[in-house]
Amino acid sequence: MNYLETEAQYTSGVYGKREVVFVRGEGSRLWDDTGREYIDCASGISVANVGHAHPTVVAAITKQAGTLLTAPELAYNDVRAQLLARLANKLPDHINRLFLCNSGAEANEGCIKFARLSTGRPNIVATMRGFHGRTLGALSATHNPKYRKAFYPLVPGFSHVPYGKLEKMDAAITDETAAVILEVVQGEGGVRPGDSAYLQAVQQLCHERGALLIVDEVQTGFGRTGKLWGIDHFGLQPDLMALGKAMAGGVPMGAVAIGDSVDGLKPGMHGSTFGGNPLACAAALAVLDILDEEGLVERSAELGAYFRERLEEINSPLIREVRGLGLMIGVEMKERVGPMMRAMQERGIVVLNAGPTVLRFLPPLVITKAEIDQVVENLMVVLSEVTSQSA
Repeated sequence: MNYLETEAQYTSGVYGKREVVFVRGEGSRLWDDTGREYIDCASGISVANVGHAHPTVVAAITKQAGTLLTAPELAYNDVRAQLLARLANKLPDHINRLFLCNSGAEANEGCIKFARLSTGRPNIVATMRGFHGRTLGALSATHNPKYRKAFYPLVPGFSHVPYGKLEKMDAAITDETAAVILEVVQGEGGVRPGDSAYLQAVQQLCHERGALLIVDEVQTGFGRTGKLWGIDHFGLQPDLMALGKAMAGGVPMGAVAIGDSVDGLKPGMHGSTFGGNPLACAAALAVLDILDEEGLVERSAELGAYFRERLEEINSPLIREVRGLGLMIGVEMKERVGPMMRAMQERGIVVLNAGPTVLRFLPPLVITKAEIDQVVENLMVVLSEVTSQSA
């Protein structure tokens, strides 16, 4: 079977796909259907933090698949109870409840609903360049018009202000504001870390005016930034956190982390058939074990610093800036990065973009220094080739 042609024939058409068929992964490596090997600097968009096919995750999934797959929250479950307790102990002290779901977008939907319910207010303030998902509520919080315009009218009550401009945020938060939602590192928006003074000031404005602070940790969570949570870099104590992506090592999972300031949650107000299913919970417990036992959060900080240093050493007129936290790194270019991504893939390196001019590197936290060196050396060749072609 020609997998590429078959999938192209029957897929929805909403994805712009690369012409490669990935069939296997291990650690920080991927293999296509021809047997060619790649260094993965995408991690399934920050999903494979513990690496592909980690034996601990595989064993947990295998065991649970033969025990119990589905157990909705109509009743209690042993694996879910363990995960809830374990995760709550890793979150800020004022967060001790979780709603389990299936994706980051669902987590952001839950945050928005819970904020409106708790405050009795209708409006949500989001930030420009922010990305929070593609379901209708999450899309209403997402800023980029290319994701939004085809689906107007969106959910009412959402507004967007420039990220980092405190005076604009100050003006936007009113007595009708249920919550502010933002990322501490804007991922799709160009891998742009926030400023501590700004983020803490936004938190203070929310507290003063009775609005809740929602932090979208879907991409930044589970060690990606060199700390377990992105908020740990900035001293934040959000009322709600959206979790997802890397949570269960590749099994779809998300969560709303709920602070003690959130009121009014009662049976029947929200739910999910598959949320908190035992398979995903078992995988998520395995991920937490791996992060602890292998020191991957600390590894992300160390190797992220090394990766950025190596990138900053590249002497290319095409590079405008290197930025990021941990192993969440963006390289802003002076040209569009589409051709560079394709050239990197031809050289066996899978990378992402974050907007038209930013290369985004999100490798598994198990990547090695030698692999990072290989990525940087290939990028140097690609940039040299692009510069020569432009001359």
